[in-house]
Amino acid sequence: MGRMGVLKLLCAIGFLAVLASNVWTISRWSESRGVYDDICYLRQAHLFQKYGLDGFNTDITRDDDRFLSGKLKEISFPDWNDPAKMPCHVWNAKTNKRALQYPPGTGFALALFPSGFQVVPLYILASVVAVGFSLIALTYASTFYRLMLVAAFGDAAIYLMINPTKASYSVAPTMMVCALAGFLTAKLFTDGLRQRFFRLALIGLLIGISVNLRLPNLFLAAGYCLYLGGAFLWTRNRETFLQGVAFGVALLIGMVPTLIANTINAGNPLSTTYGGVDVVPPELNPGILWRYFVDVQFILLGIAAIWTGLLWRFNRARAGRIAVLVATNLAVNLIFFMTHPIFTPYYIIPIDMLSLWTLLFATLDLRGERAADRAAFPEPANA
Repeated sequence: MGRMGVLKLLCAIGFLAVLASNVWTISRWSESRGVYDDICYLRQAHLFQKYGLDGFNTDITRDDDRFLSGKLKEISFPDWNDPAKMPCHVWNAKTNKRALQYPPGTGFALALFPSGFQVVPLYILASVVAVGFSLIALTYASTFYRLMLVAAFGDAAIYLMINPTKASYSVAPTMMVCALAGFLTAKLFTDGLRQRFFRLALIGLLIGISVNLRLPNLFLAAGYCLYLGGAFLWTRNRETFLQGVAFGVALLIGMVPTLIANTINAGNPLSTTYGGVDVVPPELNPGILWRYFVDVQFILLGIAAIWTGLLWRFNRARAGRIAVLVATNLAVNLIFFMTHPIFTPYYIIPIDMLSLWTLLFATLDLRGERAADRAAFPEPANA
């Protein structure tokens, strides 16, 4: 085993050590930490486990076994026995229902695990997936500096499965989707035409599935849609048109569970089950902007933006299209979340991680541009 082999082995051991630390921490988590969102996601999971696919119907009147009211009573919610005041449920006049506001994906993911032991295995699975993609990245690292890049990114990505991902159960499964979508996106323009159609369809399906976890994940598709639309307007050929169709149709198919849930609970597949502050018009709020600026989310966003610029500067011939796609996606998501009237510590984590996984694998895949590689990631003298 050469020097690089030894270093890769040490990095792999480091990833597993961080994973072990995560598992130890996560295994001590409680599913009753007093957060309304947690209880409501667990209610969706309970409905799926109790009714099967009929669990899409989240009408508050279906709390006949007192699951939701019992959970609220445990945390001393003052109106735990009043259906009209229960959190996370919005009244819809069209359907005459007070239904759960969240899309069904997170609840479905939790429902895959035994009741009472759902959050811990979901987060452990997300951590294992992060380790898996970090180990895959190790196999692509062909230089010392790329290896150090993988080591730093992999450890950070695994750690992020706890903070800030813990803030919402919807983020853990989203992170798994982002890792896979980023891996596929990085290789999007190195494939042949037929493989590109398949890859775009798979990416579209993954992002569509992620919408079932968090509705704002729809904006993860923005860069792809704008890039494919721009490519068609530029080339006006059949291939680019069909690529856009493949992505769009697959995206729509992935979103079908949410469209079904919207139809049942809001009366229309395109009607939202959200209400209140989540549906107010966008605005620029200096307080919100400052909270993002001092949060770890903005640090990750800044790293992604700088990395995109470096990829464009040093490897435009091989990775220019990836850089444009990532930059467009970052810009659209940044505009949306920075003008949203509320802040949480995880809102832009999905676009951060989708972009960073894409950039990592795109950088590692640039094996043919040796001169540009040495300019961007020079080797130490003794490597």
